[in-house]
Amino acid sequence: MKLTATEQGLLIPKELLGENEEFEIIQEHGKIIITSIKKISSIWDLGSNPVECDVRDGALNHDHYLYNQ
Repeated sequence: MKLTATEQGLLIPKELLGENEEFEIIQEHGKIIITSIKKISSIWDLGSNPVECDVRDGALNHDHYLYNQ
């Protein structure tokens, strides 16, 4: 793929970036390297992707698992 720089820089098409949202750009030896930054899971993400299966409560026995290992 060939890109042309504008005054603002380059526009990278979204289909090349995939589902990633954050990237790191590094310049080394005359090359520009773009790498995706994987999102680190956090306790704040709990419940953002709820269980979708044949259980009545996805959190069933959750506290027991955490505190009684």
